[in-house]
Amino acid sequence: MSIFAIADLHLSLGTDKPMDVFKGWDHYVERLERNWRSLVGPDDLVVVPGDVSWAMSLEQTKADFAFLHALPGRKLIGKGNHDYWWCTKRKMDAFLAECGFDSIEILFNNAFAAEGIAVCGTRGWFFDAAKTEDRKILLREAGRLRMSIEQAVQTGKEPVVFLHYPPLYAGEVCEEMMQVLKEYGIRRVYYGHIHGHGARRAVTGEYEGIVFRLISCDFLGFCPERVEGGW
Repeated sequence: MSIFAIADLHLSLGTDKPMDVFKGWDHYVERLERNWRSLVGPDDLVVVPGDVSWAMSLEQTKADFAFLHALPGRKLIGKGNHDYWWCTKRKMDAFLAECGFDSIEILFNNAFAAEGIAVCGTRGWFFDAAKTEDRKILLREAGRLRMSIEQAVQTGKEPVVFLHYPPLYAGEVCEEMMQVLKEYGIRRVYYGHIHGHGARRAVTGEYEGIVFRLISCDFLGFCPERVEGGW
């Protein structure tokens, strides 16, 4: 079994918001499927930390989730800033079960043991959150990260964190998120959200003992990155 990760799929098979209009995203769904099928086997796991679908409701995600479900492997989906369809875990689990999408699971205030690691994480928030409402969201996300990591620790495996927002970017650090990462001795963090030229300022290496990896879809060339197993 191997574990892969790729963020920001931005699927719009059930809505009219194709990403092909952006430079480098031409035929991205076909490229993603081809690369995914060439790497991922039926017993593998793919973590998708956010911006999965442009759908505005769960019902509108059907075509996108059907596409994901048809791809090899088990999929763990986290929340991104554009996942407007996101709701309670109970409703999402019920929807996936009703549609028969049993290869897709939700990463939300929980953790999943797989291979030699425990997958955990949350959406995160802006590193420069200053407004009162943003501050509340950031602190709530830090709490969710702690909850997820604690569940990961209980598995006895290495907690590996998957976020949507980067906890550091362009020399700026989100201290609230970094504090949690350091508190639990996290060694690996994978994140998305950053696209195009913005990737030049993203951290893709070690920072204060933690290895950070940008895994947004276009940065990876629409090819899932191996996290664990099958080396």
